[in-house]
Amino acid sequence: MALSGYALTLAEASWVTIQLSLVSVVVGLLLATLFACGEISRFKAVAWPVTALVTVLRGLPELLIVLFIFFGSSQVFFLLTGQFIEISPFLSGVIALSLIFAAYASQTLRGALKAVPNGQREAASALGITKTQTFFNIVLPQAIRHALPGLTNQWLVLLKDTALVSLIGVTDLLKQAQLTAAATHESFTWYASAAAIYLIITLITQRFVKRLDNKYSLHDSNTQGAGA
Repeated sequence: MALSGYALTLAEASWVTIQLSLVSVVVGLLLATLFACGEISRFKAVAWPVTALVTVLRGLPELLIVLFIFFGSSQVFFLLTGQFIEISPFLSGVIALSLIFAAYASQTLRGALKAVPNGQREAASALGITKTQTFFNIVLPQAIRHALPGLTNQWLVLLKDTALVSLIGVTDLLKQAQLTAAATHESFTWYASAAAIYLIITLITQRFVKRLDNKYSLHDSNTQGAGA
């Protein structure tokens, strides 16, 4: 049976939330990798600015970051170019959520990178493998295995943080639930529906991550068995 009316608008808003979450987590993971590498860099000119940026992002309220990106970016562009450039609410939300996610995920990745034994890098160097190939083909896959539990928790936080973008005009799941509740005067029904959708997305995500974790665990077991 096809959805219609308020149920359809809630489903469409749920898709907006999923899109926002997925794009933000992809961009956030890329930024988190760069932040983690920057913080552990041997060059202080790289490590200090990156550490300062991560500290600022982690120290500010998440809502303030969202509002600053949306309202402040236009003013920054005006000061730089002399032209008024408006960033869409969705893009502003992606940028803000990606930065928030990256700031916390970078700490998880940094710890995971340090957990990979230096012997792995030394062995790769002895075999003539470049540092770039070593990082992406040897170090990073092992680091992801260590970082997966922490990244899973941060993904769940990111999913809930998408509700913040409703304040800058993005009609996400929570915003649509608010609008529908105001129109129908059935607050409990629509907020409960939104809560159920968030829970379903969370359970599906946890199921996927569990399968991914099992895959990595099986790979590690096979590797150890081959080594024995």
